[in-house]
Amino acid sequence: MGLLDILLGRTKPVAPDLDQLFALPSAAVTLEAAAGFTPTGSGAVCFATVEGAAFEQTHREVQALLDADADREGPPVGLRRDEYGYSWLVSERAPDELPQLVNDLHAVNASMEVNGFGPQLLCSLAGFRDGEDRTLALVYLYKRGTWFPFAPLPGGGQRRDNALELRVKAALGNDLRIEQDLNRWFPVWGAPGL
Repeated sequence: MGLLDILLGRTKPVAPDLDQLFALPSAAVTLEAAAGFTPTGSGAVCFATVEGAAFEQTHREVQALLDADADREGPPVGLRRDEYGYSWLVSERAPDELPQLVNDLHAVNASMEVNGFGPQLLCSLAGFRDGEDRTLALVYLYKRGTWFPFAPLPGGGQRRDNALELRVKAALGNDLRIEQDLNRWFPVWGAPGL
């Protein structure tokens, strides 16, 4: 970053750090102790929809890599598109297999990045639930290298539990690199894996 960038207020973008995903299992222990949320075993990687033979080949490679896991319980990894036009590669694991889910999410992100689709990656998330059947996602922003909690209120509609999100932010501040700009805590309504 040069002097002109400083004078004009430009900042250097944070480089994606996929290793931040591996902090999730220890953060899950803190989350359970602080707020009573446990992993659901569901997770997903969101990316801008890409068409073409190169992407189809990458998707097949990722699918084969993740489906080859002989210890996988539940349905295979699947590709879904949401109503906003984004694609989600969804992985389902047993709730006690959070480290394996994190490996799945890392493998998807790394494969897309290596094959030139890094600019299309948006976020990854892992789902959690508490004893009151409230849902929570810990969302990793690929382009920022940071995390934020997303807690939709139960009962339908598009409302968030902002108080819970801020409690989770405070609880996980030592475990995850939390996104400090709350304007970047975008909602992921109806996200697969949540």
